Amino acid sequence: MNSPFLRQIFESITLDSLLPRSVYLQLADAILLSIKNGQLQSGQKLLSTRDLSDLLNINRITVSKAYAELQMQGWLESTTGSGTFVSKHIADHIPAALGSELVHAPQKIAGFTVPSISYPERSGDAIVTELHLDDGYPDPRFSPLKEFYRAYRNQLERSGLYHKFGSYGNPAGPSAYRQALSDYLNETRGLKTTADNILSVRGTLMGINLVCNALISPGDVVVSEIPGWKRAEHNFLHAGAKHIGVPVDEHGLIVDELRKVCRQQKIRMVYVTPHHQYPTTVSLRIDRRLELLRLANEYGFIIFEDDYDFDFHFKHRPLLPLASADENGMVIYCGSFSKSFSPAFRMGYLVAAKNVIEQLAGVRILLDRQGDHVLDNAMADLLNDGTIQRYLRKTLTIYQEKRDFFCGLLYKELKGAVNFTLPEGGMSVWTMFDTSINLEKLAKNAHQKGLYLADGKAHIYPDFNANGIRLGFASSTKDELSSSVQILKELIR
Repeated sequence: MNSPFLRQIFESITLDSLLPRSVYLQLADAILLSIKNGQLQSGQKLLSTRDLSDLLNINRITVSKAYAELQMQGWLESTTGSGTFVSKHIADHIPAALGSELVHAPQKIAGFTVPSISYPERSGDAIVTELHLDDGYPDPRFSPLKEFYRAYRNQLERSGLYHKFGSYGNPAGPSAYRQALSDYLNETRGLKTTADNILSVRGTLMGINLVCNALISPGDVVVSEIPGWKRAEHNFLHAGAKHIGVPVDEHGLIVDELRKVCRQQKIRMVYVTPHHQYPTTVSLRIDRRLELLRLANEYGFIIFEDDYDFDFHFKHRPLLPLASADENGMVIYCGSFSKSFSPAFRMGYLVAAKNVIEQLAGVRILLDRQGDHVLDNAMADLLNDGTIQRYLRKTLTIYQEKRDFFCGLLYKELKGAVNFTLPEGGMSVWTMFDTSINLEKLAKNAHQKGLYLADGKAHIYPDFNANGIRLGFASSTKDELSSSVQILKELIR
């Protein structure tokens, strides 16, 4: 005779023939849940197919299929003439209940130990406020999205489908993209590269992470600018490196301070943003650039040059990258199209000596087999036909006008409350607020009024707090910039 408790378990099962999932699978799921939560024990005999079909008012074949499904998975076992039982082999693999209130609750935390590491706060979802003074993003209204769409579509329609979609490619990136990038960088930045010196990556962060994985060992010393980019710094720490910060002034990294560090300990790598220092936007002066290269040659450290917005310089022709003057292969040069094209398209590149690129490609394959070759080849077409170059020339004028307009607003409307220097290039203004202004509170109140801006916490260090944030102007219209500054003016008052 079947126990009343067993019948009660099966009576509680609800099946719905209108659901897309088959009834026999719904029944199998329900029985499996009863096994997992401990209602049905190891070795326990189940109702016969006839009794269960009568109880649930379903076809006996449906019950047989549900039992067969669970037998195939090893949850049930059947003995001819004896019936169907919960498998006796699963008892030791069922975790102990953590409390009745958690039986049906979704998993909130892992059941295993997760290391406690202090990472920077994750960025949330995309900015949804109507107004935004962001970190310095381009205006997608001017990006050649239609041209990019056509280039991408052409990749899908051309011949050679097997080689593009039926097999894997070079983890360093497709040869057409690497060659197009080599030509572009040689022409615009004075580099001396071939395709063998290029590695395609999904943005600057991936480039930093690859270098840390491939070239940085636990205990190595990595130096970077203070203030700097904390996402880069946390990559260094995650690699087990010892991070040392060197201060920045109005002429960029203070190389004299770096020299002192070199004399005290062995440095493995120096991470710099010499073109427009992040976050202050100042440029590294020529004498300091030359001295930094000399120190790298003397002490044998890597220079990681993050050139995130070289294409936007308004005052005069920008100083060429450190990599253009590197004769001994000490510089790893990194750039991306996030600032010049769109942050949504994850396309970037590392430039280095051939043997370094080979090493990085070998590490990259452990993380990302080859990247998006179709996307890369579409960008190669836009580089080869001059679309990107025409787009950059056009937007350079537009962004310079926006910079002048925005800085005029800051000076006129927020005079006395903010301090800034007109940036020579880039898409943001490093703006220092009066110490009486709480930036975290200001950002929160601005958000309530439909304006996004950073709260400044990313630029605070134990020995540095300028009460400053980057105010991006490029992605907004002049009307939007005016409205944004008016909101700030009202809140500060």
